[in-house]
Amino acid sequence: MPTVLILGANAGIGRAIAAEFASHGYDLILASRDLEELQALAADLNLRHQVRVATQRVDVLDFDSLESALAACIAAGGDSLGGAVLCTGYLGDPLVARTDFNEAGRILDTNFTGSALALEILANHFEQKRKGFICALSSVAGDRGRQSNYLYGSAKSGLTTYLQGLRNRLYHSGVHVITVKPGFVDTRMVFGRLGARRGARGKGHGSSLLVAAPEAVAADIYNAVKSGKDVVYVPWFWRIIMLVVRSLPEGLFKKLKM
Repeated sequence: MPTVLILGANAGIGRAIAAEFASHGYDLILASRDLEELQALAADLNLRHQVRVATQRVDVLDFDSLESALAACIAAGGDSLGGAVLCTGYLGDPLVARTDFNEAGRILDTNFTGSALALEILANHFEQKRKGFICALSSVAGDRGRQSNYLYGSAKSGLTTYLQGLRNRLYHSGVHVITVKPGFVDTRMVFGRLGARRGARGKGHGSSLLVAAPEAVAADIYNAVKSGKDVVYVPWFWRIIMLVVRSLPEGLFKKLKM
């Protein structure tokens, strides 16, 4: 089986994706900022699924070391490196970001600049090999800007556009590029905000039908990679929801509180 690189493997979705690929026998390279946590995850996956798991510290916001860190990931995978999944993301605090440029910059750089630069490095590698896949998590938030998270949404929109161009570029080299657009997922990143905003502390994350478990999202992502899809909404019903949202006239949409 080929080896898959998971960027942002310590995130809720990243951990679920790593477990999903491991359950199908894929060896893994896990990359994130927290190496100690990665090593604990690697040991668990190795024990549960008997796959080889390597770890590497990668911080997409550390532009000076990003290229060398990813070069180490590529070297660890060797000829068996067959694909990469980028799960890095930072929702941040949209209210704080209106006046705190550091917070605004972290939102924009994590979700677009750092992510796109990391993917560009990996794209060059797979293009040279003329095979493999690149899968990246964008978001339904990028389908239309909303006042509640327009910095995050605009960065994800930029990532979606980047992936469209990358897919066009790498198609001719036999490299498959998949754009994944999740909706609400039961992770710390989402519910640290959503739960507090709704006063939902202690009520359980699964109370909304629009909220998906990370494991279900990971299974959808794995299936999208295996089936050769280009763009996938997870869960599937977000495609319909966002079609409706995109169809609203701007004159009406700007008056809504979303």
